Amino acid sequence: MTTADAVTVPAAVLKSALELYLGLHMAPELSGAEERTAERFADWLAADGYAVTRGIGGHGVAAVLRRGPGPTVLLRAELDALPVTEETGLRYASRVPGAMHACGHDLHLAALAGAARLLARESAPGAGGTIVVVGQPAEETLDGARAMLRDGLYERFGTPDAVLAQHTATLPAGSVAHGLGPLLAGSVAVDAVLHGTGGHAGAPHLTVDPVVAAAAAVLRLQGVVSRETPPAEQAVLTVGRLRAGERSNVVPDHAELGISLRAFGEAALKRMEAAVRRVVTAESEASGCPRPPRFEVVSHAPPLVADAALTEEVRAAHLAAFGTGRVTRWAPAAATEDFGWFGPAGAGLHGGSGIRLGYWMLGTVGAARLRAAAQAADGTGAGASVPGNHSPAFAPEVRTALPAGIVAMASAARRVLGGGQIQPRSRASSAA
Repeated sequence: MTTADAVTVPAAVLKSALELYLGLHMAPELSGAEERTAERFADWLAADGYAVTRGIGGHGVAAVLRRGPGPTVLLRAELDALPVTEETGLRYASRVPGAMHACGHDLHLAALAGAARLLARESAPGAGGTIVVVGQPAEETLDGARAMLRDGLYERFGTPDAVLAQHTATLPAGSVAHGLGPLLAGSVAVDAVLHGTGGHAGAPHLTVDPVVAAAAAVLRLQGVVSRETPPAEQAVLTVGRLRAGERSNVVPDHAELGISLRAFGEAALKRMEAAVRRVVTAESEASGCPRPPRFEVVSHAPPLVADAALTEEVRAAHLAAFGTGRVTRWAPAAATEDFGWFGPAGAGLHGGSGIRLGYWMLGTVGAARLRAAAQAADGTGAGASVPGNHSPAFAPEVRTALPAGIVAMASAARRVLGGGQIQPRSRASSAA
């Protein structure tokens, strides 16, 4: 088989997957509210002969296809969109005010749907194993993976030997990239409330102003990375929200901080969280606040570390499918997601051991946009930078990225099911 043959997706499958993508993009649903998205995805899988279960951990979908003896591979994509107002100008832009697929989850779903259809139709000798296709809700809030696992995903459908996923990235459309070690950072999101004593803005001496305490905390928190984190250790602390009061002539009685911590190890995350609590508490005491601040961890995701051996197996499959020019390496990024819970980091949730995670990045940027960005960077043109994930201008080059995503997922799944070194785990502890 030539590379050109390998990247070809049957026209009927690609057309249907493109229609699914356009429909999903125009009708995004936010985390926890993915009812119609889940139904569309479930209906697609049922039409291809998968045994479909809905409503897992919210609107989660799991679809199982048993093809005979062999390993079990779980293929996952996300259902939810972001609270972003789309500014792409596309003819198929979001029709839902204030909601947009700005992180590529619609592309992930459409690519997985296309790959699932290809795998379901295969009848070649040795095409065995079990395929579990998962549509995960609430990834953007980092709740969905744990919710599905707590709802018995592995107990009900079998503990997989390998779990595969891909994610859009600002790489050339039609390319894929693999990393070694951590691919994405782990994260902890902390909400903090500082309590003051409200009053009249004209009599500040009769108040304890929580805004001043919060502002001081924001400035002091910058030292957690710059002065408390080893220079060789990558970490990010962002205060993404500071909210207090309603009117300029009223000193409020509380101020809220929303703090995001990112690092590539759990020890670093724990150290940074402790520092946040120490700094905010100290500033509260320094300002004479009437009671200590309140803290709440609103989300947590482990660093995403793909299995090294599986990564090389999947990369070999992608090299065979795409050729060397379209398979690159990925450097760790401080973005975060909850996929890691499906593997070793989530053993306390699902009890599985030896589950291998495979994860790669899928390029989405068209050649014209890449050229414009390059010209802007070197001063020879007036092009703009490439809009990244979570941008209101995020717009994948779907004509190239979608077929590549279908081929990437299908070829990786085939490698696990029949062409790699993975052996089926014992089924004694993973009844379907």
